[in-house]
Amino acid sequence: MKIARIKHKEGISHGIIEDDRVNIINGNIFGQWEVSGKTLPLSGVKLLAPVEPLQIVAIGLNYREHAREGNFSLPEEPVIFIKTINTITGPESYIILPKIAPDEVDYEAELVIVIGKKAKNVSEEEADKYILGYTCGNDVSARDCQLKKDKQWARGKSFDTFAPIGPWIVTGIDGDSLGIKLILNDRIMQNSSTSDMIFSCRKLVSFISHCMTLYPGSIIMTGTPAGVGFTRKPPVFLREGDKVVVEIEKIGKLINYVKREV
Repeated sequence: MKIARIKHKEGISHGIIEDDRVNIINGNIFGQWEVSGKTLPLSGVKLLAPVEPLQIVAIGLNYREHAREGNFSLPEEPVIFIKTINTITGPESYIILPKIAPDEVDYEAELVIVIGKKAKNVSEEEADKYILGYTCGNDVSARDCQLKKDKQWARGKSFDTFAPIGPWIVTGIDGDSLGIKLILNDRIMQNSSTSDMIFSCRKLVSFISHCMTLYPGSIIMTGTPAGVGFTRKPPVFLREGDKVVVEIEKIGKLINYVKREV
């Protein structure tokens, strides 16, 4: 099932995508809901970020090949950092290069876990019960802030628009064996599988829930595969006019464009 969040003439709603139409949902996708019976053409609505998360929990160095390309040791447990909620943006929207740090903004294709219900001290065996589904994400990062100026990750990961997600949430799939790509201006930059993740989706939900309570609608950005811009020779960073596509098997394509802050 594909659950989208859409803007239409009557407001903002969640809906179920079926072929080229959206079936509007009545109720709360994190509680009680039902299909209303009202449908709209997909071409006549605007797709938004599928959730407005209370928390954005992200994982660093969770792909073996990505750790190797950066000459990092494989972590013994998940490396957690936090992105702020102002970073969220949706499909077909702009990634904005900030005035204060426009020159070394990097892409990171990521599988995103959407939490379906409150989770605290969850076991790996129980983790699936707390996952509503999965979507595509891009953990955009200002590398000069992250790696040179601040030497920690908060600011470089948290500029406005630095967490595009979408185009919808897909339920009923296994997140641990999906093809994942990032395409920059028709050039494939990242091409891997979530099977290269060091820590599985279930492990991440369990581990994080032992560190903090996870709330319905919160998201976990599960890490990025090899091929990021800052490790390339020469480095490749985002520039105004770029088109960035995150494509994940069984989910779809998250398309965003790049412009400079004015």
